[in-house]
Amino acid sequence: MVRLKVREVAELKGINMAKLSRIADVSYNTTQALFHDPYHDVSIYILARIAKALKVSICNLIEETPDEE
Repeated sequence: MVRLKVREVAELKGINMAKLSRIADVSYNTTQALFHDPYHDVSIYILARIAKALKVSICNLIEETPDEE
């Protein structure tokens, strides 16, 4: 399973949801969903925009977690 670390990375860089939404040119609702649900389904395109806005690699926004059984 893949867990997104958008919130953690953004907070480390001092960027809130509204600012990230603006600089990544991603809807606020999408940004809010990613902040509140680290397992939210998101396209690579959106993730790439967020990574670019945060000046990190997409790899820094993804964490592999064990599957729940």
